[in-house]
Amino acid sequence: MSDLLLDPRLDRADARPVTVLVRSAHVLDPRAGLDGPADLLLRAGRVAAIGAPGSLGAPEGAEVVDAEGLHAFPAFVDPHVHLRTPGREDEEDVATGTRAAAAGGYCAILAMPNTDPVVDSPSVLGSLRERARVEARIPTGFTAAITVGERGESLTEMAELADAGAVAFTDDGLPVRSAGVMRQALQYQRLAGRALALHEEDPSLSRDGVMHEGNVSALLGVAGIPSVSESSMVARDTHLAAYEDGQIHVQHVSARETVEVIERAKAAGTRITAEASPHHLLLSEEDVRGLDTNRKMNPPLRSEADRQAIVEGLRCGVLDCVATDHAPHSREEKEEPFELAPMGVTGLETAFAAIHTELVVPGVIDLGLLVERLTAGGEPFGIGIPMIAKGQPANVCLVDLASEWEAGEAGYESRSANCAFDGRRLVGRVRMTVAAGVVAYRERSFAIASVA
Repeated sequence: MSDLLLDPRLDRADARPVTVLVRSAHVLDPRAGLDGPADLLLRAGRVAAIGAPGSLGAPEGAEVVDAEGLHAFPAFVDPHVHLRTPGREDEEDVATGTRAAAAGGYCAILAMPNTDPVVDSPSVLGSLRERARVEARIPTGFTAAITVGERGESLTEMAELADAGAVAFTDDGLPVRSAGVMRQALQYQRLAGRALALHEEDPSLSRDGVMHEGNVSALLGVAGIPSVSESSMVARDTHLAAYEDGQIHVQHVSARETVEVIERAKAAGTRITAEASPHHLLLSEEDVRGLDTNRKMNPPLRSEADRQAIVEGLRCGVLDCVATDHAPHSREEKEEPFELAPMGVTGLETAFAAIHTELVVPGVIDLGLLVERLTAGGEPFGIGIPMIAKGQPANVCLVDLASEWEAGEAGYESRSANCAFDGRRLVGRVRMTVAAGVVAYRERSFAIASVA
């Protein structure tokens, strides 16, 4: 597992690490065994000291943050983000996407390759990495396509792309239709030493569907996407991965049957991980009755039984992490009729607050579990898990768990506003994020307490 400060696959703009003394925060890091008030000293990009409240002195020039009443978590890692660069910078770019991520408490993200042009060559990947070294507020990794142009026909030069810094391979947005191509990808994936992250659906079953195939789609007279479109492809690929001893990561799981397939595959020893998205954890087909295009995504919001299975999968560890599938779209596109509007929703700025509001506050899952799943996003790809421990990289977010706010009321750091939770009252707000030793985000009203 790599060190988040030293991982050569992650890029960000040059910035000098700061010295910050966080005083009297409630530090919660289940992996480090921390759950109580403490002072944190962050210096030279790492956690320099942890002590009892009021016990740590501030070095000369340090920023002192009065964090009494706030929680300090290890900052989060999102393995599934669309930055829309290159090709659709009107929707998002490296600067705005990483700013939105920092505002959501993230210290690292992985960007998807379904851009224009597709990230399927070392030259395109290299240009993106150069841009991140100028614009990215937090460490950012880039995935490369499994197949050329994401057309599902011929494999990319995986070894060359891995050497150029690709964190993983995915045709996200599209499935790899051919079992033969998938098998070949699993063989080459082992040589390249990178996991395959898979968007799983059978296009012959999804057809022209725009929402979940169920009671609500029937009532609205709208073409549906059956859950078996997802679960059948996951079943195929778990069998192939087991046969080839390959490593796969299932993206944005939405269906109960998929959770069951993954659970069986894990029990059988298949090298498989999976992610759940906030919208699939918290919303269902019932939330699409009004045909709000901000609730249109692929895979779609499914039945309440599916939603509950996703929650249980996250709780018991069948689903390893939370990933936002942050997918910006222009306002004009999302104002189209439901059937015509593009699929995808943003989520970096609301992920923690939404899940905290709907699952932690009512007692459905534990706060510590949520922190574990939000910080685990890089693990399937060999990226270090943020921890609050002496000597670890300084990746910390300060959160006010009592703060109530309305999503979108004050706008978004993202360039797009197509958030599935737009207009919802949420509880829990990120006040500050330190990513790889640098203050990547500070809420405007969250002032510096003092400078020693």
